[in-house]
Amino acid sequence: MKEQLLIEHCSLTLANLKAGNLFRYFLESQEEIDEYLNYWNGQMNKKGVYLTIVKQCEETALIYVYRKSSLMQVLEREEIQNFLKRYGYEDFSIEGCITHLRKQFQRNCTFPHEIGVFLEYPLEDIVGFIENKGRNYKCVGCWKVYGDEKNAEKLFTKFKKCQCIYRQQYLSGRDIMKLTVAA
Repeated sequence: MKEQLLIEHCSLTLANLKAGNLFRYFLESQEEIDEYLNYWNGQMNKKGVYLTIVKQCEETALIYVYRKSSLMQVLEREEIQNFLKRYGYEDFSIEGCITHLRKQFQRNCTFPHEIGVFLEYPLEDIVGFIENKGRNYKCVGCWKVYGDEKNAEKLFTKFKKCQCIYRQQYLSGRDIMKLTVAA
């Protein structure tokens, strides 16, 4: 059942189509989540995929699943760094950015707007969402689109196909590690 969370919510990262995905994990204990993360990091780090908690409450943890190489490429972009500086980011290493993201989650009751960077959404769509307060978008799929609608729709179709294939492969017995593309 817990593997299915990775397939349902993170297939795009497992397939190396996106830098990262998020999912909510309902916990029974701190020990359980620690074991879950240790196990999956032990398995997936070899393939360049990492899991970490970005926000934790009493009964749930928000888990960020990411590819280090892909996330680093995103964070190295000058326009991304300039954007993140507006939200107090100074250290653009992966560890520095994730640590700051955790602090942003602690400060805000809602999702910090810059989360879109970590999920590899187009910057123009992240900025459009912020400026429009989530309204006036052109279309919606994995995110709300304010920029290149045609390209976004192509991506959404590709992403949906990937998710369906991963779900089918997993349900037919394919091992999650075999579905995870190596970096």
